[in-house]
Amino acid sequence: MLIGQASINLSANILSALLGLLSVFIFTRLFSPQDYGVYLLGVGFASVISVFLAGWFRNLIMSVHARNDGTDIRGVVISGYLICCLTAPAAYGLGRLVGLDAAAALAAVALSVAIGLFELTQDLVRARLLAFTAMKATLVRASAALGLGVAVAALGSAGFLLLISSALAYLLAVLVQSRAAWHGTIVKFDGARLLAEAKQGLPLTLSLTLLAIASVTDRFMIANLIGTADAGTYIAGLDLVRQTLMMPAISAAAAFFPLAVQIHANQGSTAVRSHLGECVELLLSITLPACLGFAVISSHVANVVLGVDFREVAAQTMPIVAVAVIFQVLTQQYLHVSFLLSARSSFYLINTASIIAANVILSYVLVSQYGTVGAAWARLGADIIGFVCALILSRRAFPIPIPLGRLALTVIAGLVMALIVGTFDRSLQASDLVACFVLVCAGLASYVGLCWLFDISHARSRLAICLTFFRAKLANINIG
Repeated sequence: MLIGQASINLSANILSALLGLLSVFIFTRLFSPQDYGVYLLGVGFASVISVFLAGWFRNLIMSVHARNDGTDIRGVVISGYLICCLTAPAAYGLGRLVGLDAAAALAAVALSVAIGLFELTQDLVRARLLAFTAMKATLVRASAALGLGVAVAALGSAGFLLLISSALAYLLAVLVQSRAAWHGTIVKFDGARLLAEAKQGLPLTLSLTLLAIASVTDRFMIANLIGTADAGTYIAGLDLVRQTLMMPAISAAAAFFPLAVQIHANQGSTAVRSHLGECVELLLSITLPACLGFAVISSHVANVVLGVDFREVAAQTMPIVAVAVIFQVLTQQYLHVSFLLSARSSFYLINTASIIAANVILSYVLVSQYGTVGAAWARLGADIIGFVCALILSRRAFPIPIPLGRLALTVIAGLVMALIVGTFDRSLQASDLVACFVLVCAGLASYVGLCWLFDISHARSRLAICLTFFRAKLANINIG
């Protein structure tokens, strides 16, 4: 079930990432660094506000709705979210304080409301393991964002128009999955229940909000210390890395988080630890080679995907950010499950506080001295500190397995793959597009061979099961 759910989520997110790459390819050519910087700063601000609006209920969905025991918490979720949306005027004022102009701040607040509703809807669908429904909505959002973005570019290359088009895309995606997620929901404002859930969700909401702040600290520091155009060139590379590399990890985690909750509730701690040991190996075997491979070929990727004005900065920062993603994924998509299973929401807050403190301090020092490249190093340092902190806290919450032997084999395979690709790249004489294709194929071929050699994520036994399944299907067809 884990592999099946992860495969569906991965397929959807790969297609979404491809559409996101196409969006970056088009938008960095249609918009100037200044206008694109306004858009990206607005998206960063909206991501923080949306986390605050929706964070109160995400743990409730994952811990209660995922059990599928007949308890319906959707009415509490939507009524609470509507109340949280009343803070929109305050969010607008905050947007103005951090440097957004009036139009961009208003559009960013609208986008944050749409993102929050989309994320809650996705959580409800994924908690019930309705992967196909989630996939359909993900693809609608990515397609609509691209189409509407191109349409508004014809009206004028203003960043706030691109923010408005993104908000409409999220709302369209909500409509696609609204029946599966919200059908039959009775909206009832139960003050006592909402207050109880607010108290329960406060630590997680604060930690997720702070984590979102930490993820955008560098971009706003660049905007205020250097300028919006420089922030635009930096964020374009940063988001290119995140769109490409975070999707596979989120896809895997979207499958094993709900399964971990169900296994823990139904079969106990020993069973869920066995499940999580398999999960972390699968997570690292997907994330590590993707990040290292991207870091090696990042200059080619920048030249293919980004507009001319964005390439130089991206080529310098993307390899650093790609390595940082490894630690970010292991922290957020694996170690945090320990806090969920132990109901230690305060640990989210502690871990996030360590990340944001490190990011603020490192960003201020390094951006002032080294500009945009300094922001990339600050992000890497903060993610490493956050990983170490989460690892220590997980020992005190719900000790989850860290199978060092098997993970070491994955690390070796990833490093060998990166070395092969880097060596091949130095001798390759081809255009950037051809180089990307050839190097990705070389990386995939070498890594698949190493997976078979080291039996990473039990590749041999899983391949044998797949072959047996297809042979049986073929035999049935021939008999028919």
